[in-house]
Amino acid sequence: MLLTYKAEHFFKTLKVEMVYHSKFQTRAQAKLEIFDYIEVWYNRKRRHSALDYLTPNQVKMQWR
Repeated sequence: MLLTYKAEHFFKTLKVEMVYHSKFQTRAQAKLEIFDYIEVWYNRKRRHSALDYLTPNQVKMQWR
C-alpha cells in the first residue's frame, strides 16, 4: 500500500511540475524530456520531504 502511495505521489508531482507545463511535438521528445526531468531535477536537485527537505546531493555530501 505504501509503495502504491509513493508511486501515485511521484506521478502526480511529475505531471504538476513538468508535464502539464509542456507541449511535446513527438512521443520521443516527451520521453527524453521526462527522463531528463527525473534524472537531472527530481533525483538530484529537488528537495524531498523524506530527506528532511534536503536534496539527494546534500544528503550524499553529509555522508562523505
